[in-house]
Amino acid sequence: MPPTRDKQSGLPMSLRLILVRHAKSSWDDPSQDDHDRPLNARGREAAPKIGRWLAERDHVPAEVVSSTSCRTLETWDRMAPLLGESSVMRRDPGLYHAPAERMLETLNNCAASPVLLLGHNPGIADFAARLLEAPPELPRFANFPTCATLVAEFDLGDWTEVDFGTGRLVDFITPKQLDG
Repeated sequence: MPPTRDKQSGLPMSLRLILVRHAKSSWDDPSQDDHDRPLNARGREAAPKIGRWLAERDHVPAEVVSSTSCRTLETWDRMAPLLGESSVMRRDPGLYHAPAERMLETLNNCAASPVLLLGHNPGIADFAARLLEAPPELPRFANFPTCATLVAEFDLGDWTEVDFGTGRLVDFITPKQLDG
């Protein structure tokens, strides 16, 4: 299927997704509910590094959809100052430990582009792999470590058209790669 074209310019339209797994969380309090776990020191350092990396590459979201867990919201709070104030942020309780199918449903209901979707493993690793036309042979892609970030593009005109196997890799990074 050829890409949808802009009615005024005739140029192909595309959608961009920024998929981020939350940064490293703390296990200091074993009695703490999983949903309420905050970031640990490593996670508090990684999130702004990813935010800076996104900003430097002009991967700035117009819409952000995040799980409601403490660690996903804190990850966004530490990334957001580096990405400007143009993003609309929505908290979605259905993204907490969501499977790939639920993540796709969430993405299909987005309006703006780029969208930044912030979630958890194992669902986010499965979602990333299934979303692309061909999963890349990149170190750490398959297990999508904490704060791993995928940027994918879709030659489609509306998020409702996005399905598994329709995305193309634009970028992928982990905090460890940024540490050199």
